[in-house]
Amino acid sequence: MKFDHLFGPVPSRRLGVSLGIDLIPYKTCTLDCVYCECGKTTNLTQERKEYVAIDEVLKELKKYLDKKPELDYITFSGSGEPTLHSEINQIINFVKENYPAYKLALLTNGTLFTDKKLREEVKNVDLIIPSLDSVSQEIFDKINRPHVDLSITDIIEGLIKLRQIHNGQYWLEVFIIPGLNDTENEIKLMKETIAKIKPDKVQLNTLDRPGTESWVKPASKEKLEKISRILGNNTEIIKTFASRKKVKSYKEKTKDKILATLTRRPCTEKDLAQILGLHINEITKYLQVLLENNEIKTKKEKRGTFYYIQNNS
Repeated sequence: MKFDHLFGPVPSRRLGVSLGIDLIPYKTCTLDCVYCECGKTTNLTQERKEYVAIDEVLKELKKYLDKKPELDYITFSGSGEPTLHSEINQIINFVKENYPAYKLALLTNGTLFTDKKLREEVKNVDLIIPSLDSVSQEIFDKINRPHVDLSITDIIEGLIKLRQIHNGQYWLEVFIIPGLNDTENEIKLMKETIAKIKPDKVQLNTLDRPGTESWVKPASKEKLEKISRILGNNTEIIKTFASRKKVKSYKEKTKDKILATLTRRPCTEKDLAQILGLHINEITKYLQVLLENNEIKTKKEKRGTFYYIQNNS
């Protein structure tokens, strides 16, 4: 059955079998990150509103969860910033009250926790994973290209205040871009800030598929390991996690459909999502597996990043 606001379950390296909830229109965000694998932000905004009808989301969740599926997490994610939805608290309360066996996760860029009301709304989410790529305004502006009204100092303060009232696990994700946030001074400042936020763990990430800007390159394994040692014992590297193929929700049929489509013609992620009727976040998980296995390759073109069968030119 096809849903408009739910997708997956997707095979997630960090979250296992994860049912996604997408509350925001494609590329509506508070940031326009240079590394974003979903492409350039087309609606750069801080406005919180009911972007999709809350009644529709709750109806879909009830229909799906009444069947008692095996899930590790129900995850707020997608191709926009989920905390922009003004009624996210209704979904959190709905799941907690009616389906308490399921755990909720929130993947967020963390920019809106300056709002006390939002902090209260999400404090009962089982796992919150905010991102923080830099603690200096200059590098924040270069990497994340934020809405003009966003201050990294205020964002950090919001992350600290949320941690103080949050009742679950709190993991901080840091995306490393060589030449920008991997310098000795930046990592020193990051370590000092992490000590103030006090997350349960820090997760280092880097580019593993083409980002919005072609100049963004992945950090080396050696660099990530060095940063991990500096930041401390609760730091782990996302790229070392088990392959998504080992997650129960990984479907060979989905991978085969993607390969069959690319055999006919190269496609962007968005093309594949439209052709196969899958959410773009689900497509990206399988593309990563295919890239890891050297079954496909990428090429940056005017309309975006295209995926090709490896033996095609």
